[in-house]
Amino acid sequence: MSFRVRLTRDAEADLLRLFDFIIERELGKTGGNLGLAEQALAAISAGIATLRSSPFTCRKAGQNPFWRELIIGFGNSGYVALFEIAGTTEVIVSAVRHQLEEDYH
Repeated sequence: MSFRVRLTRDAEADLLRLFDFIIERELGKTGGNLGLAEQALAAISAGIATLRSSPFTCRKAGQNPFWRELIIGFGNSGYVALFEIAGTTEVIVSAVRHQLEEDYH
């Protein structure tokens, strides 16, 4: 079975926010790696792509068995994507955050 994966506007805004955060952080460093932001987005995209085939393998997020969290490794920490399995054909990514952030935005 293959699922269609869709990002909400909030999730897309999260990706831009995370990208901007890395760029700003790296600009503030001597010899900062500006390519790191693109690498992070590539890791997130690859992680989210796995939801097409196996969304039920991710950990549950709360009481509803259709709300799940995908852990995406990157560097020393990574990211967490909150998503809902909506029916038998669609996965909706609602939010993406860095693992060190307190909660979803």
